[in-house]
Amino acid sequence: MRPFRWITEILQAVVILGIPFIRINGESAFRFDIPTLRLHVFGGTLWMHEFFIVLVATIFITLLVVFVTLVFGRVWCGWFCPQTVLIDFTPFMDKAAKKGFAYQAASYSVVFIISLTVSASLIWYFISPYEFIADLIKNDLGATTWGFWIVMTIVIFLNYALLRHKWCATVCPYAKLQSVMFDKSTMVIEMDPKRAQECIECKSCVRACPTGVDIRNGLDAACINCAACMDACAHVMEKLKKKGLIRYAFGAGGGGPLLRQNVYIVGGFLLAFFILYIHLTIARTGVDAVVLPHNMEARLTKDGRVINAYVLSLRNMRSTPVDLTVRVEKFDESMVQSQNEPLHLDAEQRDRFPLFIRINKPSGPQKTKHIKIHLDDAARQVHLEKEANFNFPDEL
Repeated sequence: MRPFRWITEILQAVVILGIPFIRINGESAFRFDIPTLRLHVFGGTLWMHEFFIVLVATIFITLLVVFVTLVFGRVWCGWFCPQTVLIDFTPFMDKAAKKGFAYQAASYSVVFIISLTVSASLIWYFISPYEFIADLIKNDLGATTWGFWIVMTIVIFLNYALLRHKWCATVCPYAKLQSVMFDKSTMVIEMDPKRAQECIECKSCVRACPTGVDIRNGLDAACINCAACMDACAHVMEKLKKKGLIRYAFGAGGGGPLLRQNVYIVGGFLLAFFILYIHLTIARTGVDAVVLPHNMEARLTKDGRVINAYVLSLRNMRSTPVDLTVRVEKFDESMVQSQNEPLHLDAEQRDRFPLFIRINKPSGPQKTKHIKIHLDDAARQVHLEKEANFNFPDEL
């Protein structure tokens, strides 16, 4: 299993360090820009008032973690957790205490450089790495950025220099929640109970375990499912021309059903929030419109028509310009609108446009009419429908 874990961990490191350097439409592939309160997500931009989409995505990811944990146990801890990945990239630190001063100094120096890089990569998800590196070269990084970088570097360094796997076994809150998420069919690492008598007591599995778990004694909360014990046992048993005694199994003793009530319940909620997220993402137009009342009240014109005035407050949240046509649904055959030419908005521009609606003077008193205002672009990527009231003057 070790080669597959190495591939997974290297890919994860490349993705986490590389994403901030990728640019799409002139912006970072994934970055939250604090000054403008905008989230850039792979070519799209979410503004602060659209963060309900981020909330739905966060709930979906939380349910996904619960679902994966319910089915596959602590596979996250052993294969994908950044804590485990960085520990695997710094195995020399586990030997530092038994080595001389030169080895220890070199080990701590390497871990410090790694901590410095990792903390910088976290900042790059808020400040573009191109801007960060340029400001660093010019010594113009700013006190706030320097402060975050120093504090995060110290925290990460102390973690990987002193705690390491102790964090996983004692402090990690996710590890403490495992007992709540597990059931009798959750995937675990165990010694095959049917072959336990074949164990030769070499204790290779115990020595290989980074958290000091003796898997032969059964499940342990400190086990992170890294499969190091499985590889160690397989290596020893291979010399005896036998299959390893330690395995992945769904439920202690194996044979647990993969599809069960808990999986259906959590999976149902997971699917529901995924569909909701996709719907919100597809339905998002990137253009916001609000119909505001004009300071001119409804009145009669000299030619005997009733006129109402509105203000269309438009904001283009896209990185490209947009032209919107305005169409008011007719509630009277004589209705005429003032805006017939497309309204142009440059990229990330906000503007206001007047809209006047006239109808022939009706006979007798009239009640307020509800009207619908449609805004569309030529490519049919934007379709907004807004409601407003058409009022009549008191003199009618």
